[in-house]
Order: sequence, then C-alpha cells, then structure tokens
Amino acid sequence: MGQKIRITCGEVSLTAELNDSPTAKAIADALPIRKPGNRWGEEIYFSIPVKMDEAEDARADMEVGELGYWPPGNAFCIFFGKTPVSNGNKPRAASPVNPIGQVEGDATLFSQCPNGAEVVLEKCN
Repeated sequence: MGQKIRITCGEVSLTAELNDSPTAKAIADALPIRKPGNRWGEEIYFSIPVKMDEAEDARADMEVGELGYWPPGNAFCIFFGKTPVSNGNKPRAASPVNPIGQVEGDATLFSQCPNGAEVVLEKCN
C-alpha cells in the first residue's frame, strides 16, 4: 500500500493508509494540511490544495473508515457513519468520490469532532 498519514482533530488522532492511486499520491505530496472540517452527518470534509478529476473507480457508497477525495469540491473526506443520503447505516457521499485510503482503528471516534474544528493531515515517519 501507500503512504501512512496521521489525521488529528481535537483529542482524536488516528493513522490511516493511503492507497497507490494518483489522487492519493497527489494528496500525500501536498501534506501537511491544516483546515477547519465541515460535518455532513457522520462525515468530515474540507477543501485541500489538490485538484484531481473523478477517477475510474470513483463511487458514492463507502465503508466506515474509508477516505475519499470529492472532485467537485477538491475535498478530503473522512467517512465514519451515516450521511444525509445514506441508504441504511453505511456512509454515502453526495456524489462519487475517489477512494484514497482507510483509517486504521476506530474511525467512529471522529464523531467527537464538532463542525469547524481544525483537522490536521500529516505524513507518518
């Protein structure tokens, strides 16, 4: 797999592994990134300084703990539960996202992050 990163929001700090996709590599090259996160149900998203097109494997249905990149908003997305457009308990993006990686550990801990809290993405050594 690809680059290991750390995602921190308040007291929550988890590692994640990026995949080997061109989108994930572009994001790894842009780290570190610090931005206020927006909550949309049980998803945190925020725009990042990476501009990529929708990938061939882009999809809206995601798994808990999966990371995505949302091309229309140049946004990094952390999925940890239901969103307003979910069918059932699994996360669903507003429109297709590029899958870029997976959180290691309990991604539902990100539910502790309030709307607007700063999210830090950084490479692990």
